[in-house]
Amino acid sequence: MEQISSPPSAVSATASRAERRPRLPGSISRRILLLSLAWIAGLTLVGGLALDRLMTTTLVRNFDAQLAETLPIMIAAAELDPWGDVRFNRPPAEPRFEEPYSGRYWQVSAKGKSDFRSRSLWDRTLALDLDKACLTLCTSRDESFEGEPLRLVEQDAIIPGSPTVFRFAVAASAATLDAEIAILRRTLWLALGALALGLVALAALQAGVGLLPLRRMSATIADIRAGRLARAPEAGVPPEIAPLVAELNALLDHNAAMTEAARMHAGNLAHALKTPLSVLLNEAAAESPDLAATVRREALAMRRHIDHHLARARASARRANAQARAPVWPVLERLQRAVGRIYADRGVVIDIAGDRGASFRGEAQDLEEMVGNLVDNAAKYGGGRVFVTVAKAGERLLVTVEDDGPGIPQGVERHLFERGARLDTRQPGTGLGLAIVRDIAGMYGGSVSLARSEDLGGLMVALDLPAAPGA
Repeated sequence: MEQISSPPSAVSATASRAERRPRLPGSISRRILLLSLAWIAGLTLVGGLALDRLMTTTLVRNFDAQLAETLPIMIAAAELDPWGDVRFNRPPAEPRFEEPYSGRYWQVSAKGKSDFRSRSLWDRTLALDLDKACLTLCTSRDESFEGEPLRLVEQDAIIPGSPTVFRFAVAASAATLDAEIAILRRTLWLALGALALGLVALAALQAGVGLLPLRRMSATIADIRAGRLARAPEAGVPPEIAPLVAELNALLDHNAAMTEAARMHAGNLAHALKTPLSVLLNEAAAESPDLAATVRREALAMRRHIDHHLARARASARRANAQARAPVWPVLERLQRAVGRIYADRGVVIDIAGDRGASFRGEAQDLEEMVGNLVDNAAKYGGGRVFVTVAKAGERLLVTVEDDGPGIPQGVERHLFERGARLDTRQPGTGLGLAIVRDIAGMYGGSVSLARSEDLGGLMVALDLPAAPGA
């Protein structure tokens, strides 16, 4: 049968998608290091900022809390003099409040009243915002004193006997606090930097050690290519690499089997052609009178051998695609039309029935060659009716071809599968159809068998093949 082939559009589409897919630059080690560096840097930055804010806030809060301890003492010691101004019946016990510019200051202020200040302020005054209420504790940073930033704690209070709201404030130089915060930040970022460097070094070590099996695998492949090894050793391989090693060895076994099969096919073809060529040479040397008939006979034999081995070679090459699947029904419909046209003068009728959704786990060309040979034989040697049935049982696909011809004598089934075997020599043919069907089916783990058709009375050929998953 002449093969009906279609362009490999699926392969082209796959290649196009592969070309459009973006490629990641660099080695796997570099990618791991870059990803680790970005992740560690991000975490270090976010964690460092959070820790910096937490510890800085804690230091400032503790500093303000120490300042605020003086406010209750000031409020408790406050009283009014005869003119309505505030005075302390006992001043705060902090000695630095008495030393000018000591860095510790207090002040009591009110609208329309003169400021009552600590001696440490000397000729300066705290800039208090009396328009802002401080019913609870107010804290802030004050930069009004040149060269001396302050932390300021304020609270409003009313002295008995006066309706005036007085603002009590305590301030302290923030230089010590700022120095502590600077030391803390420097220590924090140095520690986080050292930790980040250690993590990057650990990531580099992990990348080197973790990818070591892949480097060994590369060296193993180089040894296989150089002929120093026949297979990749599977002992001591990490579980993550074991599937790769198993697939590599399976590929090597497959290539070895393909090479051996090709060598065997070439040897068989050479052996098959040797005898006809020897006959031709002997007849030519003897100048035999029936040389022309001998040439035709031996040339036909050589063509049968060549067609047989070419068919096997094509099937062996195509079955390498383990993902191939071919719907059966479209193949049967094409064969029904093609064979029906070839034998239209004989009125051959080809009927097909069965599972329309069944698929063959293999190449469509191989399915078409197998079923095509069977349908062609049924149409050629039958009585005019051909019945093709397709069925699926589990993971197997069964295609039966029946005809209404005379059938075959009992006991010659095995003989029909031999190359060049023919029962009806009146019809043209090479005697290779069933042999090719048997060989191609065997390559896919299938089989072909002969029996008598119960419905049509002629020959029934059953082709058992693997079914595609989900078919």
